[in-house]
Amino acid sequence: MKYNPRVNDAIATRPEFAQLHPYTPDELAQGALQVMYELERSLSSLFGMAAFSLNPSAGAHAELGALLIAKKYFKDRGETQRDKVIVPDTAHGTNPASAAMCGFKVISLPSSERGRVGVEEIRAILGPDTAVCMMTNPNTLGLFEDDIAAIAAAVHEAGGLMYYDGANANAIMGYARPGDMGFDLMHLNTHKTFTIPHGGGGAGHGPLGVAAHLAEYLPTPVVAASPRPNGETGAAPSDRLTFSLDFDRPKSIGPLRSFWSNFAHAVRALAYLYANGAEGLKRVSQLAVLNANYLRVNIAEFLETPYVEVCRHEFVASAQALKRDHGVRALDLAKALLDYGYMAPTIYFPLIVPECLMIEPTETESKETLDGFIAALREIVEQAKSNPQALLDAPVTTVVGRVDETRAARQPDLRWRPG
Repeated sequence: MKYNPRVNDAIATRPEFAQLHPYTPDELAQGALQVMYELERSLSSLFGMAAFSLNPSAGAHAELGALLIAKKYFKDRGETQRDKVIVPDTAHGTNPASAAMCGFKVISLPSSERGRVGVEEIRAILGPDTAVCMMTNPNTLGLFEDDIAAIAAAVHEAGGLMYYDGANANAIMGYARPGDMGFDLMHLNTHKTFTIPHGGGGAGHGPLGVAAHLAEYLPTPVVAASPRPNGETGAAPSDRLTFSLDFDRPKSIGPLRSFWSNFAHAVRALAYLYANGAEGLKRVSQLAVLNANYLRVNIAEFLETPYVEVCRHEFVASAQALKRDHGVRALDLAKALLDYGYMAPTIYFPLIVPECLMIEPTETESKETLDGFIAALREIVEQAKSNPQALLDAPVTTVVGRVDETRAARQPDLRWRPG
């Protein structure tokens, strides 16, 4: 994941924010409510949505919320027969899981040989039972869905809703907005796009955005703003507003979690947005795409890359030839990278690419780091051909070596015991 600027942590841990009690009355928490309001308005503008809720704890949590919104929306319209969710095979794995948790039937849609969703293919499975089509753009192959406008039009013509998985939003910031593509619902992973700390079991943050016709269904609470009484003015427009938490929303699906969600992450995200500004966020996308293509072109010299066109922020490579000829899998390449000091990329996802390595450098990596990664992976691939057993034993320099992953999956040891 991308670099998390320390200044964001410094702002989020200021006592004015960090020591604010969740039960603080609105009139004594105006600064915190203003942060939430300005982040919500900024995200809505940046991604073309009418409104966002900051309540969900993570991206998958927001997916669940979005599908609950869709379910309630169709129930209110008397269209309870809409029980199918279309999920392309290039989607993130949480998409079908979230749909199933909400009681929807999941329809998997194979992608074309171009690694994209075909308009005619999706038309063939649309019908009066279609509820939602879940997509990300660019998709998990790093390819932009260039027929997205026609796909959205077809889904809307069938009466369904379009859902945007925002995990890949750092590839399009400032250049394309999901709302303009025709999406009705979306989520963001602030740990990927807005430098929130990621992983390790820590708190997450997954803002949930909606188009205007779904705004009244958003989870509560929502930060509302009203003009201050006459005579109370400030320099900025937001300084002339009074903020409050709005729980009185009859059509809302209700809160997805307690209190204001992970408020410190909202502070971090807003600090990042304001530090970059509109042009800076476009630069973020430019560099993410540039870094991914720099890696793609160089790695293609020694490792198969199934999709040779220009990618967005990530691309996929395949170790299927190494597995066939030398018995070395994508897993072994990933383990060996640890010995070179590099965090391994995602492996075996997306599932449509055999022995897949999904490589996403992000915009914050320097050319020196990218060159080092290329050199390390090249050396590992050469070793796979000359001495494959060495890779099967990797990693050898880490504190913990190669583990028995089958045993770990079937007999998980979830508690540390002394001795």
